[in-house]
Amino acid sequence: MSTKVLVTGLGVISSIGKNVQDTLKSIRELKSGVGQIDLLITRHRGDLPVGEIKQTDEELKETAGVSSLKALTRPTVLGMLAAREAVEDAGLIGDTEGTGFISANTVGGMGHTEQYCLDYINKEKEGDFLEYLGTHNCGDSTERIADYLNIKDYVTTINTACSSSANAIMLGARLIKNGIVKRVVAGGTDSLTRFTLNGFNTLMILAKEQCRPFDENRMGLNLGEGAGFIVLEAEEAANERGARVYSELKGYANTCDAYHQTASSPEGYGAASAMKKAIEHAGLKVEDIDYVNLHGTATQMNDLSEGNAIQNVFGDKVPDVSSTKGFTGHTLGAAGGIEAVFSNLSISENILFPNLNFTDQMNELNFSPLKVIKENAEVINVLSNSFGFGGNNTALLFSKV
Repeated sequence: MSTKVLVTGLGVISSIGKNVQDTLKSIRELKSGVGQIDLLITRHRGDLPVGEIKQTDEELKETAGVSSLKALTRPTVLGMLAAREAVEDAGLIGDTEGTGFISANTVGGMGHTEQYCLDYINKEKEGDFLEYLGTHNCGDSTERIADYLNIKDYVTTINTACSSSANAIMLGARLIKNGIVKRVVAGGTDSLTRFTLNGFNTLMILAKEQCRPFDENRMGLNLGEGAGFIVLEAEEAANERGARVYSELKGYANTCDAYHQTASSPEGYGAASAMKKAIEHAGLKVEDIDYVNLHGTATQMNDLSEGNAIQNVFGDKVPDVSSTKGFTGHTLGAAGGIEAVFSNLSISENILFPNLNFTDQMNELNFSPLKVIKENAEVINVLSNSFGFGGNNTALLFSKV
């Protein structure tokens, strides 16, 4: 249980970049990926902005080198691209012995289910669509990505709504700490579907403009799609092969306040508890935290709840904070993985991210998020928040080594 868990590889794809370097470039240029819908077939085109990756499924498959494979869902291919980049970045291609794979997902193969559902129920109809019958469940993409990476020692799927991939990363760390595997590729992947777009719209929490997290005049969230994975590795294994290290995953915690099926408690008790426990688990104090990557969805209740939690934890000495969902949109099950990549870039690049579209401080809070990008910042400890439906709250704490 004493081994350190190190981050040795990063991989990401989202509406602001096809890889880590593209993503970092977009952030430095303050380029948002949130805009009009071009690919998703929905009546909300021109009405609801999203963080859409402007590549078709076939184009993504070609990039991943899997054009010949059948029945691959969009989350599967996005996950392949991000996970492959993380493994390559860690220098582990061809070396998967003792490696686990934990992927988070909330949408599964819903995109093809909604495309072919009428064909599925027509027992007399035949065609290529039948190949997608087994792809609806969230675990299908996990198994296929693991096969793509030739990882077999430990494979599992996490679905805890929007905290899913943060929990995947936390589980990976616990597996390493307990000697079950020596390294884990962990994160998540999700894509845009009519199901999620219509569902969140029914909840009346989607904005018809670019989202403004933690702004007094916020109007709701923008959905996004993408995948983010990191390679976690036992310190001994990383040192043995001379791996480059981005950070140490020093602390983590998960809590559940079970306040409401889709809403966080207004006071943010569960979120505050997750942050406090992650800091305590790392053996740090609240004043040691340099930056908090907020969950920050830009909905009325979520930002108020998280804001109250931040004040509960940090009092009147709140560190630099921002939500990066103005760049990518809210990528649901992939959010914690993508933002874990962002958190590690913050440490390795000495950069703090701006909270896009912010203008007015929330009346209930004593702090505001970063308005501008900060280069050459001293970033030692980063807290990354991911909060899901049902009050499932996870905080990850990454520290410079």
